[in-house]
Amino acid sequence: MLSWSITFLVIAIIAAVLGFGGIAGVAAGIAKMLFGLFLILFVISLLFGRRAV
Repeated sequence: MLSWSITFLVIAIIAAVLGFGGIAGVAAGIAKMLFGLFLILFVISLLFGRRAV
């Protein structure tokens, strides 16, 4: 899933440079959503990793 977030981030950057506001907004929204999801999963994995020890 990390590759998907990087792909959407690159699409958002390209769309922003070219000035396509609608495409940039959608791609940036997806990139933000995936970033938040990965951040939450990272914190959960840290918590459960400490409890296993």
